[in-house]
Amino acid sequence: MFEALSSRLNGVFDKLRRRGALSEADVNEALREVRIALLEADVALPVARDLINKVRERAVGAEVIRSVSPAQQVIKIVNDALVEALGGGEGGEAPDGFAPGLDLNAPAPLPILMVGLQGSGKTTTSGKIALRLRTRDKKKVLLASLDVQRPAAQLQLQTLAGQAGVTSLPIIPGQSPLEIAARAMDVARRELYDVVILDTAGRLSIDDALMEEVAAVKAATRPHHTLLVVDAMTGQDAVNTARNFQDRVGVNGIVMTRVDGDARGGAALSMRAVTGAPIRLLGAGEKLDALEDFHPSRIAGRILGMGDIVSLVERAAETIDRDEAEKLAAKMQKGQFDLEDFASQLKQVGKMGNLSGILGMLPGMGAMKDKIANAKIDDGMIGRQAAIISSMTRKERKNPDIIKASRKKRIAAGAGVTVQDVNRLLKQFDDMSAMMKRMNKLGQKGLMRGGLGALLPGAGNRRPF
Repeated sequence: MFEALSSRLNGVFDKLRRRGALSEADVNEALREVRIALLEADVALPVARDLINKVRERAVGAEVIRSVSPAQQVIKIVNDALVEALGGGEGGEAPDGFAPGLDLNAPAPLPILMVGLQGSGKTTTSGKIALRLRTRDKKKVLLASLDVQRPAAQLQLQTLAGQAGVTSLPIIPGQSPLEIAARAMDVARRELYDVVILDTAGRLSIDDALMEEVAAVKAATRPHHTLLVVDAMTGQDAVNTARNFQDRVGVNGIVMTRVDGDARGGAALSMRAVTGAPIRLLGAGEKLDALEDFHPSRIAGRILGMGDIVSLVERAAETIDRDEAEKLAAKMQKGQFDLEDFASQLKQVGKMGNLSGILGMLPGMGAMKDKIANAKIDDGMIGRQAAIISSMTRKERKNPDIIKASRKKRIAAGAGVTVQDVNRLLKQFDDMSAMMKRMNKLGQKGLMRGGLGALLPGAGNRRPF
């Protein structure tokens, strides 16, 4: 998300940095380009206009023009304005004590009402939230489908509940959405559930029947959260949908889905200003664990190419097996790294998501987006490499030196790849093994003296800096 906007804004700021001292005309020219970039990213016109006016008020002044680093000052002001537009407050994540994600500070059973149009990803998001609450927050969750309009909607949620490891409300044909909601809350009270997720029906477009049904369920269940699920890829249609739901039903949180397919991101920047409701969660992918908290300051950092190291570290902490990582580190230190360890490492990286998404969280990658795009990073590479290693015998994984031409052909056929793919994997493993051996040989003191250059081939012939 935000790739197009990030690229345009970084181009504007690069021009400012090259100019050194800035005049008021320079700032105004940059802001015109920022405004065009926002509109091209599908940001609502009133939101773009308000954001530019805020930046101009702060940027056009002596404290910026005469600053030691005026370009950096302007970037800081734009960053602060973006954080505010995304729902953050001055000097913090968000105003009025709002915390990213879901607030679970309420008596059990806590009802969460899921609303939105058909096709927005509402049912899948219900399953994602259920998994998150069970694994991260250790809550006992009940899922209930109130969708009696769409064929097999209740069965779909039942399947998702099984995948998430939570309970789904038994299906009783012929019940109305209100009756299902009342039964779900009654079961939750009697069987001591912490959270009840009520997945309502959607429509292809907003109509009176949809709004009346949602409003009736909301009045009967008095949910702690009414979450509107919108598809980020629909752009301004998502914003209009959010405005209608807020006006006619009232929502206190927004979940944006398919953000991995939305290169513009204008809907996210418009949502808070148009509805007043905060974006709480982002869905990026079909997998049940592809859900993350929405942090205004971190998202602003991604837009401006500053990266999002905090989210990257959090994702790593959630997905990487700590004990396994420590065992692997110990083996690497002793130079005992083999292809089974390599496969384990690939598996851990694969859990963190696609490679381009991980790279996008690193600071400074904004300026390298074109290079990354031209490099055509293949997110299926990790899966193919794991398949190659799986096609090897245990003896081959422990001792890759025995893998010659005939073995390579057998391995390639078993993994459904070419012999060249097998050669590339073995070369990558050889390079990594050589580095591990150099690290072990140098020791900690040697690394401190020689730095990273000491790990490069031929480092023994080089003098340390």
